[in-house]
Amino acid sequence: MSRVVQKFGGSSVADAASIKRVAERVVATQREGHEVAVVISAMGDTTDDLLDLALQVSPHPPARELDMLLTSGERMSAALLAMAINDLGAEARSYTGSQAGVITTAAHGNARIIDISPGRVEESLDQGHIVIVAGFQGVSQDTNDITTLGRGASDTTAVALAGALGAKYCEIYTDVDGVFTADPRLVPGARRIPQIRYEEMLELAASGAKILHLRCVEYAQREQVPIRVRSSFSDKPGTWVTDQSLIDQHPETDLQGGPAMEAALISGIAQDVSEAKLTVVGVPDEIGKAARVFSIIAENDINIDMVVQNVSVTNNTTAITFTLPDADRPRAVEALLAERDEIGFREVNFDDEIGKVSVVGVGMRSHPGVTATFFKALADAGVNIEMISTSEIRISVVIAEADVPRAVQAAHTAFGLDADTGEAVVYAGTGR
Repeated sequence: MSRVVQKFGGSSVADAASIKRVAERVVATQREGHEVAVVISAMGDTTDDLLDLALQVSPHPPARELDMLLTSGERMSAALLAMAINDLGAEARSYTGSQAGVITTAAHGNARIIDISPGRVEESLDQGHIVIVAGFQGVSQDTNDITTLGRGASDTTAVALAGALGAKYCEIYTDVDGVFTADPRLVPGARRIPQIRYEEMLELAASGAKILHLRCVEYAQREQVPIRVRSSFSDKPGTWVTDQSLIDQHPETDLQGGPAMEAALISGIAQDVSEAKLTVVGVPDEIGKAARVFSIIAENDINIDMVVQNVSVTNNTTAITFTLPDADRPRAVEALLAERDEIGFREVNFDDEIGKVSVVGVGMRSHPGVTATFFKALADAGVNIEMISTSEIRISVVIAEADVPRAVQAAHTAFGLDADTGEAVVYAGTGR
């Protein structure tokens, strides 16, 4: 009997009828001969509603108390699903993240999993129960406070639990039929990818694709946990996120979503409109000044993405431009301005109406002309490029936010990714 971890997102459990449908799928999996652990998100827009409520009560809610509030959504979903499963004749036990042994750092709102000690979960599985774990949450190793792992991190909970339990694979149920070559909301002709490598999925997730949480894919690659992305609204086969080596090692398994895209030049197009562009103007062109700028950003626990430093201009000064999450922009500007006299720059400018579009594919490594094809597609669509960043398997550009849909569609067509017939369906309207 193999163990399987299944994760259901908020759109999959948005109401009572949806929860009952999920319960039937979970029970069917157990009756196929699997031990089943489920990680579940809050119902529908519950987390957003709770956050709005908190801001109505307090404009600046303490991070600790906000975590206490937001984790209640997942606990509610877990208990309701357990009730529905019990009504179907199976036995279910629901656990909070802390009860399931999810140990995290102390960073409220964006904690990281340190370890999982799933003793209670394994005991329940051994007793024949279906185990339901509230996602997105854990308990701090240092303070014993409840923590949250960041928005969308129920995926990470599921993969980490699968690794700790030695599960055969982790199924991520969402409201689309797998991983597609582009966001189905922007490109109805996007194609489902039967199988994709971890490294390509990592680049897509880091570039803004919402189908899987970035840390979920990082954890899966590190622990070698195969992920199957499927829709909870259909029985279609979905997408396997794994390494070919895992399939080669275990030919007896069903880790076969179809042929890997071995011959594909480009796996997919991703977009992200959650970033802002910040420019530090008039930085003295001296050793150590750029280091100080980015040290200030790092000291405020802010992640940056693209970086461009202009050549030295008059008066031996330069401008440093970088992108960062728009939510962190006010804090970054404030921190930099506080150190303006020390660094000697003139001003800080920002643009929060930008978007990032990325082309991802392992095949890019051995194919010249990918950049030219991408840039020509954008030019033909009338899209101006503001910044460029590349890796071995990714090319990203920053453009005006209003141009993002047009840019994604143009790139998707230019690389021959359009399907002959529309198969990309977003069942619940969010793509996750």
